[in-house]
Order: sequence, then structure tokens, then C-alpha cells
Amino acid sequence: MFLRLPDVARLLAVAFIARMPVGMMSLALLLHLRQVSDSFAFAGGIVGTYLVAMACAAPVAGRIVDRSGPRGVLIATGIVQPLALGLLLFAQALRLPLTALPPLAALSGAFAPPISTLTRTLWRHRFERDEDRRTAFAIDTVLIELNFTIGPMLIALVLLFGPPAAAFAMATLFALLSTPIFLLSPALRYWRLARDEKRHLLGPLTDVRLLRTYVTAVALTFMFGMIEVGYPGYATARGQPALAGVLISLVSIGSASGGFAYGGLHLRASVERQLTGFLLVMVLPLAAQALVTSVGAFAALAFVSGVLIAPSLTALTLLVTQYAPARYATEAFTWMSTCVVMGIGAGMAVAGQLVERAGASAAFAVAAAACVVATLLSLRIKAQR
Repeated sequence: MFLRLPDVARLLAVAFIARMPVGMMSLALLLHLRQVSDSFAFAGGIVGTYLVAMACAAPVAGRIVDRSGPRGVLIATGIVQPLALGLLLFAQALRLPLTALPPLAALSGAFAPPISTLTRTLWRHRFERDEDRRTAFAIDTVLIELNFTIGPMLIALVLLFGPPAAAFAMATLFALLSTPIFLLSPALRYWRLARDEKRHLLGPLTDVRLLRTYVTAVALTFMFGMIEVGYPGYATARGQPALAGVLISLVSIGSASGGFAYGGLHLRASVERQLTGFLLVMVLPLAAQALVTSVGAFAALAFVSGVLIAPSLTALTLLVTQYAPARYATEAFTWMSTCVVMGIGAGMAVAGQLVERAGASAAFAVAAAACVVATLLSLRIKAQR
């Protein structure tokens, strides 16, 4: 059984715990800074700064890891980010001016420990067989979905009994603990460096297949951003704001179910063809959500859409693993993370305008169109260079 392989269960548990900040930091930071500044616009801008800094710094950290190993990067980020987050947490007590918060947020994002990226690279080093890697990546994707489900739930639970600062303090505590937990795990013993291979300034971006994979990821995650705003827009339009949480949870549950199923399947088609198939099928429930009016039907379609998310992300991750040479193993995954942040951010920005002006149906229509684009792009991934 896969989970009985040496260190696998322990590494999965470590990855889940160490990545908890991924699921709670943006929300906790937004709510805390909104209380500090009394402005959602200001708080949203700060969170945007945090995410942009994270996306820009990730490839740099990945390149350092590929050259020197992860220990130094983990120690540096494990020290700097908690300090910066601590200053944001106690900004009012320290009487910091609001102008000091954007640089602190940027520092926090730039020095975010690359736990997610390192975990994906770890599975590449840990397993040689493609089947084992696919199972590992599928389970890993499901765990990320759980991070994004449980993290906000913990934030909501703290908010029932305390102020936003308490929720942000919890997120900061998880961020403080994530690096030591990863360093003390068996993860680093599986790390392998390609020290003597020649490297290009552009790193993995010199491979056309990887570039096509990244562009496909941007189109797919743009769709994610659209539905992240589309569900709250749909719920608000019906006068049931709490329905948004239910719908997003259904998507997450569907994604987790699809991820587990994909991990156990033995598909003969190439990963490229699997990805195209998943994306093509996903277009249907997305487009249908732009048309249906029944809440029950809408909820069922949300679940079906989610079933295809984890397999699609897993397939993209497998392609990065296949195409990236050993000397760029970590950096290749950091570029994928950057593409994901870019896609989701752009999708949320566009969806906000669409929901405001044309309603949630328009957001789902555009989400379906983005999925069509991702499908077409996926057909070109393995084309001749």
C-alpha cells in the first residue's frame, strides 16, 4: 500500500501541517489590516502586495534551492517572515504608520517559506516510478484542498471568540512553526542536487514544453479566480451570503474526491491527453452554472466542477516533473506557483468587475471560456519545439 512505503505517511502529515499558513494567511491578514486601517480597500491592497511579492520571489528561492539545497532558504525564510508578520500583528501597539505596512507585507511575502514547492520537489526525489509520483501528487493536491478548507474554518472559529488580530496571531504562529516542522522531518534526507550541470540564465523557461504548461496553468487558475468570486456573487444575489461558503466547500469536497480517485486510477493515456480530457469535461458544468437557476442544481454542478480540479492540477504537476531537468527541479515548480498566483489574482480581479456589472452568471460564462482556452493550450504542450 502506498501509505505504508517508508516515510510517506509522515511526509504527507508534515506537508499538511507545514502548509496550513497557505490556507489562512491571506484571509487573516485581510481581516486584521482592515481592523487596523478601517479600510477594506487598503487591506486588500496590502494582501495584494503580499501575494505579488511571494509570486516574484518564489523563482529566486527555487533557483537557490536547486544550487545549494533547501536548508539555507528554509532557515532564512523561517526567521525573516515570522519577524515581519509579528510587526504587522503588533502594528497598532507599536504605533507603526500605515505607510510602514506595505513594505512589511512585501517582506513577508518575499520571504514566505517555499514549503509547497519543496514538497512537490520532494515527491520527485522520493519516487522514481511515474505511477508512485502520480499517486503522491494526487494525494498532495487533495491535502492542499484540505488546507484551503480547514484554514478558513479555523479563522472563522477564532473570530467567533476573538478579534481579527487573534486570527492573524494564529496564522502567524503556524507560519512560525512550519519551517522547523519541515526541517525536522525526513524530507531533506531524500534531497538530491545536480551540482555540476550547466545552467541557463532563464532556467526552466528555456524549455518550450514547460512554457506551454505554465501558460495552460495560468488559463486554468484564471478560471479558479473567476469562480472564487462567482460563488459569493451568486449567493449574495439570492440574499443568502452564507451559501457562498457551502458552494466553495462543495467544490473543495469534489476536488478532494476527484484527487483521491485519480490517484488510484491506472490510465493508459499520456498525462498530456489526460489533462486535455479533464479540462474539456470541466467546461460543461462551468457553462451550465451560468444558465441554471435552481440552487440544488447549481450546488450539484459546483461539486462536479470540483471533481475535475485536483486531477487537472495533478496532471500539470506531473508534466512539470517530466519536463524539468534535475538542475531546475525546484525552480520549475516555483514558476508553476507564480503562474497559479497570477492566474487566480487576475481571475478574481476580472470576476469582481463582471459580478458587479453583469451578475454572477457572466463570471461563470467567462470561467467556462477560460477553461476552453486552457483546453486548447493543453493540446500544444507536447507539440514539436
